[in-house]
Amino acid sequence: MSTFLTGRWDIPRTRRRTVATLALATAAVTLPVAIFAAPAQAAPQVSTPQNAVCGHRAPRNLDPISSITGAANAALIRSGSSRSCARLGQSSSTDRLDFFCFTVGNDGFTWTYLKNRTTGKAGWTRDDLLPRDGSSFFCGF
Repeated sequence: MSTFLTGRWDIPRTRRRTVATLALATAAVTLPVAIFAAPAQAAPQVSTPQNAVCGHRAPRNLDPISSITGAANAALIRSGSSRSCARLGQSSSTDRLDFFCFTVGNDGFTWTYLKNRTTGKAGWTRDDLLPRDGSSFFCGF
């Protein structure tokens, strides 16, 4: 058996062949696994909340808050979750409000559907104008 000089140690030639064979066998097993591995799964699609278009029907009342006061004075009630939707009324800081649920408007703000118990008007108001930042229950659309 002949040896070959590696610097610090002498490795027998048969041992060198065994190491080379083992390296090739390992590559033969791991390379196909890397090549034929299943592709990474795409992240699940998350539905983006839709705004309530102007004139959208009233959503179900999901929020148990039925009488809260403290809206910004002249907080507008609109027919949808957009400033471009028609004004249906307004709320003052002393009006009693019944929150139904919220969605995201086309302006990126959250909007709550509410009924003003004092005036009887119902519609969408931007959450930054409402006490507790509006409803915490998502409308689901």
